[in-house]
Amino acid sequence: MPEGLPPTEFALLSDFEGHLALERRLSPNTIAAYRGDLEQLATFLARNHTSLSGAPYPILRRFLAQQHTLGYARATIARRVGAIKTFYRWAVSANRVSADPSLLLGRPKVVNRLPTVLRPDEAEVLAEAPPLDGESDPLEHAVALRDRAALELLYGSGLRVGEVASLTVDRIDVRRGRVLVLGKGSKERDVPISDYAADALRDYLEAGRPQMASEGTRQLFFNRRGKPFSERDIRSMVQRYGATLLPGRRVTPHTLRHSFATHLLEGGADIRAVQELLGHASVATTQRYTHVSRRRLFDAYERAHPRA
Repeated sequence: MPEGLPPTEFALLSDFEGHLALERRLSPNTIAAYRGDLEQLATFLARNHTSLSGAPYPILRRFLAQQHTLGYARATIARRVGAIKTFYRWAVSANRVSADPSLLLGRPKVVNRLPTVLRPDEAEVLAEAPPLDGESDPLEHAVALRDRAALELLYGSGLRVGEVASLTVDRIDVRRGRVLVLGKGSKERDVPISDYAADALRDYLEAGRPQMASEGTRQLFFNRRGKPFSERDIRSMVQRYGATLLPGRRVTPHTLRHSFATHLLEGGADIRAVQELLGHASVATTQRYTHVSRRRLFDAYERAHPRA
């Protein structure tokens, strides 16, 4: 909690967190995002001599205007508006405030950019980038095995970065070629893993993980210090290989997830099946990838047809 906020604000946000976790059953990452957004608002309100329970509509508008002035992206501001509205709906229903000052707040329109997608050969090169020559010291070899297994899961199974970071050994079934994923909203889904991923995971479990894991831990992946492989660690790892192999391109874990979905659809997979594999609550979210595929189809037509 930021310094300078009164205990009443801390208690109010803690109660709201409890509502999100116990009643709405949101994921820890989503709850942390709500908390961070509302702490920013609470700090702004305190500096303007008011509080979450006493803020009027005009000062909420002023907070959002400041966010725009500070250069925050439209998507970030839209997310904060959503957090504020959710908080005040709860606060009114829980009799913590008498009226909802956020009712008239509007969300900025967010440009729905098409996701970046790698070509199949680019994704393959990236997944196989970690060197497995066996000539390095045991820790370096373990790191390469770990990176290969994580990259294969990101591209071969389309997992979110948080899903990879939270995997435990008992959720991997190499023999069946399955991984049990805990996705958004604590929803589980059974996802197939490719033969490449199965081989990479088997090698990592046999020769890599024992070099990195603390005794008695169930976590699947670890960093060099023996700590759980965090989302930040995974992003840094992907970006490092991407910068080496695909210079000038911004490659993130989500790029590999986008590529997984697009390549499935381009290969003829049913959109409902892809929705299930990705863990999307709505098929409308998965629909974005059909737009990517259609764009690539027209690009190919314009490049290849003599009368295009």
